[in-house]
Amino acid sequence: MNRMVKEAEKLGADAIINVRFTSLAILAGSAEMLVYGTAVKLE
Repeated sequence: MNRMVKEAEKLGADAIINVRFTSLAILAGSAEMLVYGTAVKLE
């Protein structure tokens, strides 16, 4: 999530909307967590 926020800040975004969290099982006992959203600039 921190990486998503930092990338939005680099783009000059004012907010991130439609944030989604997804997890995927990779191996027994481990998982991958994905977070994504849309960076927006307010007028």
